[in-house]
Amino acid sequence: MRTVKLRRTNAMRSRGPKWRRKLPASSHGQSLVEFGIGITILLILLAGILDLGRAYFTLLALQDAAAEGAVYGSTTPLDSSGIRARVRATSQWPVDFATFTDSQITVDLLGPACAGNDLKLTVNLDFEMIAPFIGGRTLPLAAEAIYTILAPPC
Repeated sequence: MRTVKLRRTNAMRSRGPKWRRKLPASSHGQSLVEFGIGITILLILLAGILDLGRAYFTLLALQDAAAEGAVYGSTTPLDSSGIRARVRATSQWPVDFATFTDSQITVDLLGPACAGNDLKLTVNLDFEMIAPFIGGRTLPLAAEAIYTILAPPC
């Protein structure tokens, strides 16, 4: 039996790890450019997602304020200024309800102000977006609560 010895030529010798190998001169800055473009797109998307999250959180605060005012209105349906004051007193971050005007808080009686009928309270807010691609635009938010009037009986 004959054994054959292979000679190692220069082409067969290891040139080191792949990360040490030299790249062609034409592709030296390619990775940096790709990273810059990719991170820009990702940051813009992240800003948009965060802004929509802020808008949703504000909508939840509006719904809580509308529900609080409607609960108060279910016992005193004719006191619309008291109902509006109750909504304004439900100040939670990120919404400062103390600055709300009467046009942003709407109280409607769905029928006479008697027990068993409904009271509808609507709270409106123009939410300002701050994301880079939609900054300066407003998103109209509205929360509505309908409660049954408990008193006074007719």
